[in-house]
Amino acid sequence: MLLVISCALGHGRKPAAAIVAGVALGDLTAMTASMLGLGAVLATSAIVFIGMRWLGKAYLIYLGIKLWRAPASPTGFDTAPTATPLRMFAHAYAVTTLNPKGIIFFVAFVPEFLDASRAFLPQVAILVGTFVTMATLKSLGFALLASAARQQLKQPRVQRVVNKTGGSLLIGAGMFVFGWRRAAG
Repeated sequence: MLLVISCALGHGRKPAAAIVAGVALGDLTAMTASMLGLGAVLATSAIVFIGMRWLGKAYLIYLGIKLWRAPASPTGFDTAPTATPLRMFAHAYAVTTLNPKGIIFFVAFVPEFLDASRAFLPQVAILVGTFVTMATLKSLGFALLASAARQQLKQPRVQRVVNKTGGSLLIGAGMFVFGWRRAAG
């Protein structure tokens, strides 16, 4: 969601559509791969999963620091570096597809809704289609809201507040996740 929101804020509504499409295809790929057994492999490899979790935690903190330090622009978000829609799509696709937590979530979640006495593929097709449709609509909603807020956020004072607040939340989330494992483990 952060990827969708940041793209919509930085580039507007039309380029955010490429991100939403990348997220949708990434969800479709990850969920399909999970159903084909990739999730089970990742779930049994504790070292790979722990490594990905640590990288994810550190990345949250990095993004928070980067956002905290981002300068406010007198022209708003229009100075964001431009990328082609294809590049935005590919980035969103890669981020969504390679999220190990998503894959493991699908492996843990989807079987609860499968009936062993019925054909497997039609059930999976319905579940995958429903999830991807709902996730796409959610991403599209976030993109539309963020692009609408983009006009309001062109004032440097508001940008600084948003940057500091967003950066603090990301850093806090990263620190919380680091602490959560230690306290629970």
